[in-house]
Amino acid sequence: MSNMQKPGPAALIVLITPLACVITFGQQASPEQSAPETPVAASPLNLKPDANGKLSQEQMQQLFRVVAEKDIENDKRLRDYTYIERDEEHDLDGKGDVKSVDVKTYEVMELYGEQVQRLIEKDGQALDAGDTEKEEKKIQKIVDKRKNESEDVRRKRAQKEEKDREDGRKFVREVADAYNFHLVGTESLGGRDAWVIDAEPRPGYEPHMKEAKFLPKFRGRVWIDKDEAQLSKLDVQCIDTVSLGWFLVRVHKGSRFVIEQTRVNDEVWLPKHVAFKVDVRLALLKEYNVEQEQTFRDYKKFSATTRIVGVGELQDK
Repeated sequence: MSNMQKPGPAALIVLITPLACVITFGQQASPEQSAPETPVAASPLNLKPDANGKLSQEQMQQLFRVVAEKDIENDKRLRDYTYIERDEEHDLDGKGDVKSVDVKTYEVMELYGEQVQRLIEKDGQALDAGDTEKEEKKIQKIVDKRKNESEDVRRKRAQKEEKDREDGRKFVREVADAYNFHLVGTESLGGRDAWVIDAEPRPGYEPHMKEAKFLPKFRGRVWIDKDEAQLSKLDVQCIDTVSLGWFLVRVHKGSRFVIEQTRVNDEVWLPKHVAFKVDVRLALLKEYNVEQEQTFRDYKKFSATTRIVGVGELQDK
């Protein structure tokens, strides 16, 4: 979510994160080379196992399309919440030992349709007066910009967001076609039963979209809540080098992404824990070996009637 000013370990995580999203169900899909649009759930979901307790490939593909649709809706509902995000980043040496640790905690909120981070702690300590003022000025700048934008600009921004969601739906077909799915069994996560499904690249798969060319270079295990067909956990591993941006960035074999979600307010599934272990080479010169963990807590529904108050208005009171 944060905007980095120059390439570094944290910036590389931002670059790599879309790969996990591609595996998750392609929410970073590009409109230029979309596969033919197909309804995500054209027929009722049938998950009755066969006599051997197995689900067919067709059933699992249908399940993944339904889960993908729900995940897109979850992302939309996330905008209705404020929450606390804690990012802990470990910079590793060539042996995998930790060289340095950077910990930042943010309050995440929605301001006029834009999701914004307010830094509130660094390395477990509250910000000093100077850093606090910088954060308030950053927030005020966003408030001033959004408060004064025209209705036409606001409408176009909303239309673009909806188009991005539609592009994500189109990508679902690619994900379902790219893998062979194997039902491993069931497992309890957070006191709820979940299907455990392995996904292996399907031999001979031919991608229709630009982003989909990365899919055969990942394998994963997915936990899907049985009662609600929601993504509960995702564990993805890179099994071959992935090159991004004309070979300027290479994600090496063995890089790993884990995403866990939790049920919030009995209405939505939102991120609980995200972990990366990434070995990356930038511009074929500098290599970064990074571990990062993100935890999310204190989800609070943001009232649509709440008025955003500027820093200056607070000081006048």
